Amino acid sequence: MDDHVTWADKGFMEPGEAVDLTTYATSGRNLFDGSFTWPVMVLKKSALEHNIATLAEFAEEHGLLLAPHGKTTMAPTLYQRQLDAGAWAITVATPNQALVARHGGVRRVLVANEILDHSALSWVASERAADPEFLHLHWVDSVEGVEAAAEASALVGVADRPLAVLIDLGFPGGRTGCRSVEEAVALARVVDSTPGVLLAGVAGYEGGLGTAEAVGDYFDRLKELASTLFTQGLITADAIVSAGGSAFFDVLAERWASGWPDRMAPRKVLRSGTYVTHDHGLYAEETPYNRIEGTLDPAIEVWAQVVSAPEEGLVIVGMGRRDAPYDNGLPVPLAVRRNGFGGAEPFAGTVEKLADQHAFLRTDAGLRPGDLVSFGISHPCTAFDKWRLIPVVDLDYTVTELVRTYF
Repeated sequence: MDDHVTWADKGFMEPGEAVDLTTYATSGRNLFDGSFTWPVMVLKKSALEHNIATLAEFAEEHGLLLAPHGKTTMAPTLYQRQLDAGAWAITVATPNQALVARHGGVRRVLVANEILDHSALSWVASERAADPEFLHLHWVDSVEGVEAAAEASALVGVADRPLAVLIDLGFPGGRTGCRSVEEAVALARVVDSTPGVLLAGVAGYEGGLGTAEAVGDYFDRLKELASTLFTQGLITADAIVSAGGSAFFDVLAERWASGWPDRMAPRKVLRSGTYVTHDHGLYAEETPYNRIEGTLDPAIEVWAQVVSAPEEGLVIVGMGRRDAPYDNGLPVPLAVRRNGFGGAEPFAGTVEKLADQHAFLRTDAGLRPGDLVSFGISHPCTAFDKWRLIPVVDLDYTVTELVRTYF
């Protein structure tokens, strides 16, 4: 029933017959006309369009290929928006996410992880054999990873379509990746000598490095690795060099703008993901657009109802850990519709904590049970996974589209 709205879709008040997604999205329904129940998460259409266009323009201006990290949304309809705006590929983190992207029509998939699952690798090899235009890249940081890819390639029998991998360069205390350029070069030689596996370039992730200086130094090490592999004949002149989340893509653009060996013109792939919706918390603080010209707009709002006003200055809102992220900051109160009616009024308040289904909101705004409150969120990656179906709304909160997620 993925193509219908049903009683099982959280936030939607559809107790009767299922409604086709297209019919629902084109019927003029509004967030406040009784079609929804609370809480419900929405995506603001204008912000989505602005953010997708903004990073597409940034990538083009700086000679970068954009491969947005799809784990943020796990929503093929949003992948398509990003691809239509010029994205080169979609990045994911697991084989299951790669399946979602592939079934969503994505022709280039980057898996920012080492794959050791033989069934998953065999599927990749089979897909590459069946579709010459399907590009699948995953990372390796171990001999075991290289051997797993080679075994799957041999099992499927696609010697002419080897599995393409990127050497993962990490840093001490970081997540994955070879811990030195020397170790990475040694692994690249293993790939080069292994039938059924093709070395397509290098990749890494700067998460965990807290300053622009440390991140810049790491990007320089990735450049050093790619340059070394090129001069030693282990990768081609147009090999892939990939990094970049949503916090330091300006540093990546600067550090990789020049300084490559003669005749080397790498495909520089940026993998930012959370930019698509931005937020009111973590990324509002960390976005490069606090340092460079331009803006991203927060696209996510969670609307919930005040269910109790038990003490002066404290109201309890029907929104909890099952509805909004809390791992990198609590929801941010934005506005209230008194008793659910009228225009939204900005107000001041602070979410002190979340229970499973309730938010403890401190405010002197005189909120009462029945009032509807909108919240911004912090960290989009742990917002989308709480919602199977999300309405996209225009400026007056009329539904224009429905986004299905696949977590």
